[in-house]
Amino acid sequence: MDWSAAQYTRFEDERNRPIRDLLARVPMADVKRATDIGCGPGNSTELLRARFPKAAVTGMDSSPDMLAAARKRLPDVRFDLGDVATWSDPGPYDVILANAVLQWVPDHAALMPALFHKLAPGGSLAVQMPDNLDEPSHRLMRETASAGPWADTLKGAASARTERHDADWYFRTLRDAGATVDVWRTTYFHPLTGGAGAVVEWFKGSGLRPFLDPLDAREKTDFLGRYQEGIERAYPTLPDGTVLLPFPRLFIVATR
Repeated sequence: MDWSAAQYTRFEDERNRPIRDLLARVPMADVKRATDIGCGPGNSTELLRARFPKAAVTGMDSSPDMLAAARKRLPDVRFDLGDVATWSDPGPYDVILANAVLQWVPDHAALMPALFHKLAPGGSLAVQMPDNLDEPSHRLMRETASAGPWADTLKGAASARTERHDADWYFRTLRDAGATVDVWRTTYFHPLTGGAGAVVEWFKGSGLRPFLDPLDAREKTDFLGRYQEGIERAYPTLPDGTVLLPFPRLFIVATR
């Protein structure tokens, strides 16, 4: 997919809040080596470094545009182009941060233990994934994709995100790998200025990417118009022009 750093960071304050909540639950204090896999434009890497200022911190992402933004933001941090699914670095790391990335990576039954075993003793794998596939925002993506003239083009778009498991599955999978597991789910309610259009802009930087990338310019405009009509009904605009966007997220801290 064609990721845009500029689009993603339009709602950086809101996207940073769950990263801070996740990092606050990492138990190790004396972190020497940490990495941010799926680092995006570097906002999560910046928070990782702030949480562990004495650590040697690196980042990795599969998007050149995201990496360019990250390197500009943190010129003294090493950022590598790479794919989480094929990441071969054996570690060991004291902290591996995977913020809002593993929902795009397949085969969690193999992936989660593999990432966990890259940790040093006492180290933590810190994961946050959106848990919103049943929310109106994502249901409407699928409905808009299947109902328009682009239905054949987008028939596989909804499968871009990997199979979703519940908290119990991740707890058992990582505990069986030898981890002490802290898992929780939080729903954030983000007040966005600009009504339904703001909700559309939010997801243009994330969940809408698999649906928009295969379309030409006119199709994208028509798709977004239909999608926004549904969003207007699902997320009513308040009298002051604000819309409240509920956003559930799943958190995992697996410590070795």
